Amino acid sequence: MKCPFCSSLDSKVIDSRTTKDGTAIRRRRECLKCSERFTTYERIEEFQPLVVKKDGRREPFDRRKVIAGIRKACEKRPIGADMIEEFVSNLEKNIQEKGERELPSKYIGERIMEQLRQWDDVAYVRFASVYKQFKDLQEFMEQLQELIGDGGKAGDNG
Repeated sequence: MKCPFCSSLDSKVIDSRTTKDGTAIRRRRECLKCSERFTTYERIEEFQPLVVKKDGRREPFDRRKVIAGIRKACEKRPIGADMIEEFVSNLEKNIQEKGERELPSKYIGERIMEQLRQWDDVAYVRFASVYKQFKDLQEFMEQLQELIGDGGKAGDNG
């Protein structure tokens, strides 16, 4: 496994454990060259559908890209990496269970926004502002008004 700090290919496994949902093995590793520690996840490679982008392009579902987008929205927010990892694992499982060869990027984006709205309003607005590509400040303000009018949480009904 390539060390993310010094790029050495020599490392040793310090600890291994199964993730909560049982879909992966989390391994704690130590680089034999620079002694830095890092975490890797080992999971079964399963069929991944193509994601149909808004402009019609198709690209394979990329778990890392989804995690990166969520992490960016959650920067400096009280949302742990384990929460993101678990959500993306569940999303990936859900996508695979659908069995579709292609799915619109909108499906993934909407699932992410639903989860972020439950977790944290700021992370939700950050993600929504990029995902929805607001044309102007008015569209952005309308989204904020909707959030404020909903009491801040999607699940509140009164």
